[in-house]
Amino acid sequence: YKLSVSPEMDIMEYCRKEWRGNTPVAKRMRKGYEAVAQKFASIRRIRGDNYCAFRATLFQALSQATQVPSWLQSEDFTMLPENLLSKYDWIKQWQLKQKLGKKMGGISDEIKEYLVLLRKKWKNISEIKDPTEKQEACDKLFKSEEEEYSLYEALKFLMLNTAIELYNDDKNGRRVPVFSWLLFARDTSSNPCQLMQNHLNHIGHSGGLEQVEMFLLAYALHYTIQVYRLYKYSTDEFITLYPSDPEEDWPVVTLITEDDRHYNIPVRMCQETVL
Repeated sequence: YKLSVSPEMDIMEYCRKEWRGNTPVAKRMRKGYEAVAQKFASIRRIRGDNYCAFRATLFQALSQATQVPSWLQSEDFTMLPENLLSKYDWIKQWQLKQKLGKKMGGISDEIKEYLVLLRKKWKNISEIKDPTEKQEACDKLFKSEEEEYSLYEALKFLMLNTAIELYNDDKNGRRVPVFSWLLFARDTSSNPCQLMQNHLNHIGHSGGLEQVEMFLLAYALHYTIQVYRLYKYSTDEFITLYPSDPEEDWPVVTLITEDDRHYNIPVRMCQETVL
């Protein structure tokens, strides 16, 4: 059993431990952490296993959730797998995570189960008013491997659904965000089927989320993901927003990365910032 989200640690203390040397990279990282420390007091390390972008984003979203997003409450939300499979036969090639000792049902039932779990957990946690209790509920959820990985499967499927919508919108001449063109301009994902086979099916196994897929995750959740990219300190990409022109009513979650591959989370906003 490994901790998915480590306990809080002072940001600058963490930075001093990780970046001791005097190389240009170490100096840049320290400057980056100093900038983050203007806004946040602590950092929590996220377990790195190719799911860390999902883990960091979902943990932050649930930690601050006070209501269930409207897309999660909609009637047809749990019908998604059924509806998509009736239109796109290739979705049968979706790689379900192997459930140990559990008979695999139909793919549609399995995914529906994950979506129902996501809605239930989001609802339960958002109803907790006390901040300490809310935090404890999140910590507990991210210690239960079976549930945690089921939630990531739900997120992956929501990303696929969003990709299909964007692809169809573009084909039908509707306006789509720029990242959507970039997503489908890759040789390995020129359509949603390829995106699933060559990218989504591998997330968590042989790879994490690429930059363009961070946009897709943000769109799927209707959240703005703000990332402090420490190695980009002192450039205009130091704080990157996914999407870059977010909807005003989307909640914001904040992550930290040193290399665009592994993500940790800053916690405890400094008082001045809150005011």
